[in-house]
Amino acid sequence: MLDLKIYEEKMEKAIDVLKREFSGLRTGRASTSLLDPISVEAYGSKVPLNQVSNISVPESRLLIVQVWDDSLVNTVENSIRNSNLGLNPMIEGSLIRIPIPELSEERRIEIVKIASKYSEDSKVSIRNIRRDAMEKIKSLEKNKEISQDESFKFSDEVQNMTKILIEKIDTLFADKEKDILRV
Repeated sequence: MLDLKIYEEKMEKAIDVLKREFSGLRTGRASTSLLDPISVEAYGSKVPLNQVSNISVPESRLLIVQVWDDSLVNTVENSIRNSNLGLNPMIEGSLIRIPIPELSEERRIEIVKIASKYSEDSKVSIRNIRRDAMEKIKSLEKNKEISQDESFKFSDEVQNMTKILIEKIDTLFADKEKDILRV
């Protein structure tokens, strides 16, 4: 028999990835997730920044990175500076202060375009999962493992699931767009 839960879980994972990608987009307010993509060369390998430090948000426009190992402070600072996030970290002992600059209108529009691309990629992923599910349904019907009525029922369920999740992506994007464009 066909278990549609498998396809639903795959679609939900695509939405989780989208949420994670959105959390890394800068909106002009400080967020610890802003530094998630940054890796640091430490102890002979690349490690995520949050594995060598504690990141906090004491104010809406300031991030504080408390590096645990004093020998890594300069490496962490360089990783943040070279991350293409447009951040200018300042070292104070084992603390690194990162003021979050105001976003220009052009930069906000650029970030909205990136968010739009992320949401389109998620929609494509969900549609690919739908296609796989539909192919599976057709093959089961062709091999007489399910009836034509069951095939129609499963196809409708997959289509409904897809429609609901695509609408969810549109809502997430609309919310993120408002967040980014809010001055």
